[in-house]
Amino acid sequence: MIYRDFQGEKLSMLGFGTMRLPLLPGGGEADIDQAQVDKMTDYAIEHGVNYFDTAYPYHGSCSEIAIGKALARHPRDKFNLADKYPGHQIYDKSRAPDPAAVFADQLKKCGVEYFDFYLMHNVNENSITNYLDEELGIVDFFVRQKELGKIRHLGFSCHGSVENTKQFLDACGEHMEFCQIQLNYLDWSLQDAEGKYKLLTERGIPVWVMEPVRGGKLAKLDERDEALLRSMHPDYSTAAWGFRWLQGLSNVTMVLSGMSSFEQMVDNVKNFDELRPLSAEECNVLYGIADKLKNTVPCTGCRYCCKGCPQGLDIPMLLNLYNDLKLSSSVNVIMRADALPEAKRPEACIGCGQCADACPQHIDVPAALGDFAARLAELPTWAQICRKREEAANSAK
Repeated sequence: MIYRDFQGEKLSMLGFGTMRLPLLPGGGEADIDQAQVDKMTDYAIEHGVNYFDTAYPYHGSCSEIAIGKALARHPRDKFNLADKYPGHQIYDKSRAPDPAAVFADQLKKCGVEYFDFYLMHNVNENSITNYLDEELGIVDFFVRQKELGKIRHLGFSCHGSVENTKQFLDACGEHMEFCQIQLNYLDWSLQDAEGKYKLLTERGIPVWVMEPVRGGKLAKLDERDEALLRSMHPDYSTAAWGFRWLQGLSNVTMVLSGMSSFEQMVDNVKNFDELRPLSAEECNVLYGIADKLKNTVPCTGCRYCCKGCPQGLDIPMLLNLYNDLKLSSSVNVIMRADALPEAKRPEACIGCGQCADACPQHIDVPAALGDFAARLAELPTWAQICRKREEAANSAK
């Protein structure tokens, strides 16, 4: 197992993420296969994994219970447990979950007296006002829990833009010891994960990785691309390429993989048996594959389209979100789109066509934005998603 130093502690570079745990046949998201989770946890610890990550909303608020039961069968000094406060799910300030009540519930469900790592969950353009709200006092509460020894290390996760991440760091960076971002060779450019990685590195904040193979998107590729990768390394799984790519980033301390089967656990442990980062040539092969995956709308971000837009839309940003939605139907796209003022959303496009005339890539921008708006209209709003998660959490108690 590869280990990274974090403030004098030895952390396994591979962490067990519990957002996609194995389910019982025919069951819903809360019907977790506890026997399989126990087996996977035992194998992980036996092979040197010492970091386990959960969160309040995962699996209908049942992930904490499942991983707590699995870890309770092992000595407390054999694992580090991370949990998160769901500030991103506050859609109505008057209904904001009390940090003290949530934290007490999390400790109880996980069966521990303290958390080794704790995060402000999903700081983004929508949730940052909640985290920075002095009346809610979320960050202050968890800083106090760290002082009391209930939290050993405090950090945050984020899905927002580079500027959004910088805004949170400027306000709360003195208290944040690490940051968890979506980082893989596709989002390196698609979501400007490179920009966030560089910002965190400049600030001296270690990077935790989520979605290293983008929820499985990078674990199964086009047959021709998989054949190309096998010709270079017959012993690597397709997913292994994503993990090896991450091993070449010196500021990456932790790579979380949301494993949903024992076979995935075995393969991932193998991928972290020793440090084998990719060469520059191998990285370029992956970037070529990424270019094909994201080539739904070939926007290069030149911003020529923005100069004459009568609506003042940030067209490259909207096209970026559109590409992301077409790739994964991600709730993160819904969050970011809902955070925009109504006048800056894709439906604000009036179809004048000046953007298409100015585009060096000859993109039919009005058509793309129209399709984006139509797709969003068919999806639930972020407030609706939060209400559903809140109901699931209440029913799980």
